[in-house]
Amino acid sequence: MSEPRERLEVDVLFVGAGPACLSGALHLANLIQAHNRKSLPGKGLESVSIALIEKGREVGAHTLSGAILDPIALAELIPDYRERNAPLGTAVSGDSVYYLTEGSRFRLPWVPPPLNNHGNSLISLSRFVRWLGELVEARGVDLFAGFAGTELLFEGERLVGVRTGDKGIDRENRPRPSWEPGVDVLAKVVVLGEGVHGSLAGQAVKRLGLDRGKAPQVYALGVKEVWELPEESPGTGEVIHTLGYPLRQEEFGGGFLYHMGRTLSLGLVVGLDYKDPFLDPHRQFQRFKSHPLIASRLAGARLAAYGAKALPEGGHYAMPRSYFDGGLLIGDSAGLVNSMRLKGIHLAMKSGMLAAETVLEALLKDDFSEGTLSRYPRLLARSWAGRELYRVRNFHQGFERGLVWGLLQAGLQMATGGRGWKDPLPSRPGHRRMRPIAAYHGAGAVPSSPLQADGKTTFDKLTNVYYSGTRHEEDQPSHLRISDPRICQERCPQEFGSPCQHFCPANVYEVVPREDGKGRRLQINPSNCVHCKTCDIMDPYQVITWVPPEGGGGPNYVNL
Repeated sequence: MSEPRERLEVDVLFVGAGPACLSGALHLANLIQAHNRKSLPGKGLESVSIALIEKGREVGAHTLSGAILDPIALAELIPDYRERNAPLGTAVSGDSVYYLTEGSRFRLPWVPPPLNNHGNSLISLSRFVRWLGELVEARGVDLFAGFAGTELLFEGERLVGVRTGDKGIDRENRPRPSWEPGVDVLAKVVVLGEGVHGSLAGQAVKRLGLDRGKAPQVYALGVKEVWELPEESPGTGEVIHTLGYPLRQEEFGGGFLYHMGRTLSLGLVVGLDYKDPFLDPHRQFQRFKSHPLIASRLAGARLAAYGAKALPEGGHYAMPRSYFDGGLLIGDSAGLVNSMRLKGIHLAMKSGMLAAETVLEALLKDDFSEGTLSRYPRLLARSWAGRELYRVRNFHQGFERGLVWGLLQAGLQMATGGRGWKDPLPSRPGHRRMRPIAAYHGAGAVPSSPLQADGKTTFDKLTNVYYSGTRHEEDQPSHLRISDPRICQERCPQEFGSPCQHFCPANVYEVVPREDGKGRRLQINPSNCVHCKTCDIMDPYQVITWVPPEGGGGPNYVNL
């Protein structure tokens, strides 16, 4: 495997075909064209090469969200988006918020302003980014799907490119006959928008100390299904958000149900800062669907798709420094999510556009240093996106002491422009909040018996993985790296009961009997992975590292 790698040299490289990078690449291409039209002969940017790499087998394959689209950024990027047949799905026709108990519900008499979705659209984000991808390619951007960026390339402390992963390596790290070395994509500037908890963004943060002086990032996990409705069902555009059941007062999160024409999009968001080592977000999602409010809307419907994704919810104070020599962070990779509004698509798109405006200036000056690229966070702070994020800067942290206190905090923050009673509110990483079994449940406690799925409304994890379209090359190295296997096999089962078997929504981590019949062991099934990153985030010992598998592997989100 010492064969020299192919080198591809471009001017600008975007990493990740989500709404952030696709918007950035499209906006940059448009800006360059507009600049060239106004420039004197020989003074334009005639030969700028823009490339975008995506680890999914195609654009949209790994893209998942609720999703309600605030069109503010779309209208700026593509003013004639309706004429271009943007796949906006169903317009929101009404909002309601419910507090649930196990068998009943209470509808809030008014909808909190952050959850008012008048003028927004219910969309499939995977369809939406495929449409954006077509526009990007039509503008001359080179888009390479199935290429996973695995390593940042530096010269000193300056980012100069990205290395893509080798293909055709077996699980023993030996080349198969189909082996192909990865490519070194070299660029003057690299824009990282690979989604939440991105592996390349993580490399940049660690190497360059981009999180120095920042609050720790906190996350949530969204577990989602799409259901096909009977033909006679009307496309109502109904939006429901829920609090309470199946989560306890101490746990952050809530449910959603969006009526998108002939389909229902429903899911549960669970904060990845809970205390109970036995908590299983997938199990709680199945319980959520059994509530009468939700079950009544699933009557006669058929499960069509499943997926899961982590969400960055730390807000303004947890956003890492987003610029450095040769690179920028955008979208979820930079923590741009408004957790009070449950939205991030419009923020990701705007961040990509502002990154494009910064890159244009760098191209004109032929200067890609930290000094020039520092314009990006200044543009973001002055934009409507920056102002929106600042107003919700303490939202998730306000729920540190549970639901009731968190709702009081949220009301106070809305009244004080995001400040609340203290600014900033204290925060700590979610994995540090998980408590050992003995401390939380008492010595000798065991998890509840598994939920008995009925195969109609409720499903086990493996069945849901099937509906995610997940596919990996079986004979490849595990993309779930365990730095100290002894902790997983010896210490963690005693202290926390191997919580990875619970928090993983795809049955990647499984406790099975040992071959000799003496006790049980942890088995890892990487081929089940839906790339949600929860294990990397929530492991209490932080010994699990998620890295990209062979390019093209993973889920295939068609309508999510």
